[in-house]
Amino acid sequence: MVVFCGIDWAEHHHDVAIVDAVGQVVAKRRISDDVTGFTQLTELLCVHAVRPADVQVALETDRGLLVVALRAAGYRVFAINPKAVDRYRDRYAVSGAKSDAADALVLANLVRTDAARHRELANDSAQVEAIAVVARAHQDAVRVRLRDTGRLRSLLREFFPAALSAFPNLATRTALQILAAAPTPSQAQALDHGQIRDLLVSAGRICLRASQVERLHQIFAAEQLHQPPEVEQAMGVAVRAIVTTLLGINTAIADLEAALAARFDNHPDAEILRSLPGLGVVLGSRVLGEFGYDPTRFLDAASRRRYAGTAPVTRASGKSRVVLLRRARNQRLADACRWWAFNAMQHSPGAMAYYRRRRTAGDTHEAALRRLASKLVGQLHHCLEHREPYREDIAWPITASDAPPTAA
Repeated sequence: MVVFCGIDWAEHHHDVAIVDAVGQVVAKRRISDDVTGFTQLTELLCVHAVRPADVQVALETDRGLLVVALRAAGYRVFAINPKAVDRYRDRYAVSGAKSDAADALVLANLVRTDAARHRELANDSAQVEAIAVVARAHQDAVRVRLRDTGRLRSLLREFFPAALSAFPNLATRTALQILAAAPTPSQAQALDHGQIRDLLVSAGRICLRASQVERLHQIFAAEQLHQPPEVEQAMGVAVRAIVTTLLGINTAIADLEAALAARFDNHPDAEILRSLPGLGVVLGSRVLGEFGYDPTRFLDAASRRRYAGTAPVTRASGKSRVVLLRRARNQRLADACRWWAFNAMQHSPGAMAYYRRRRTAGDTHEAALRRLASKLVGQLHHCLEHREPYREDIAWPITASDAPPTAA
């Protein structure tokens, strides 16, 4: 007999509800978030189901030790979007009442009546899950670097604008090395040519031209406005603290990229992913980690596009018809696909031509990128489905508008 289990996940405990095929509640329990609690859950499920495959479990998360343990035990697990659960909740209590036990029952009935409308957790390999973990850590580290670079830029604007003129990109090793040694305009002004050269060499700039050293010396030596000495010194302390953080995050990003390369290159799909324009180790790892490796997860290119968020949402009612950006999507994957489309234009004439056609048709830059990303996702699906590498001539066949004009 197939049974349906809803689990309202919490940090320290979980509420469990089990219903049968007609919606009759057969068991309720609160379990702890540990081995003992999981053992109690499996014992409870064994009472009502012969095999783990006969149990469909619904939760509002797809991560955590509980999810891993359920999948390892052979249960069918569905991760339901909390927004969808909120809509289902109104079917059982229009008053707005809410409790953990009631939410567990809502989840159980949701998977009982509408499992076909929700995606079962993919049967991905540990290799892909490991790639996803490292790729997400790398993405988070890059975001932290962008945030802290913005903080540093804002602080320097208040008392050391010459540093912004000297270093357009504050996240580089050269900029951070010099700002660590001279975080205030007074200290930078005191640097001579030899000290600047030594700092550049320590940052890895081996082949230096005298003009590069002279440029920095002139910028730092130029007359500029100053904060009061005590305030300037305090701001220098703040600059050095941010610089220390950025140096650490740069090291972490380099380590994560090395770890990604080692894992990504050993995956069976790496060669196909690398064949697509704009996909290297980092973006290829993000795309692979978020899409997964389960060949049954996406039945067609359209479902893959919807998951990536590149397919638009159409709202039509009466004479009104509006096409909108898809908000309910895998945000990490959507970000990766955006950068994928941006990079693809530098490597694929067909992708660049398509982007220009969309811009000519009136699309904004972001809308044209989304359309291009949608095309690329469809091409990726074709390559994976047929186990063949990307080919520019097949992906972007020459149309009449693309053909060069003939001589008169």
